[in-house]
Amino acid sequence: MQIFLMSLAAILLAFVGLSIGVIFGRAPIKGSCGGLSCISGADCAGCPHRDPEEDVP
Repeated sequence: MQIFLMSLAAILLAFVGLSIGVIFGRAPIKGSCGGLSCISGADCAGCPHRDPEEDVP
């Protein structure tokens, strides 16, 4: 039971730590615009931040 309570406390502490920005009124954490699926030379038509000049050979 002690291990369970320590694990639960660690998980709750992690949630509080990760959400500290939201608690203080900042914007939540966001992901990137595609990550590895939006690398140079790959089809990235869905990315609003891509450079259209980059696709021109």
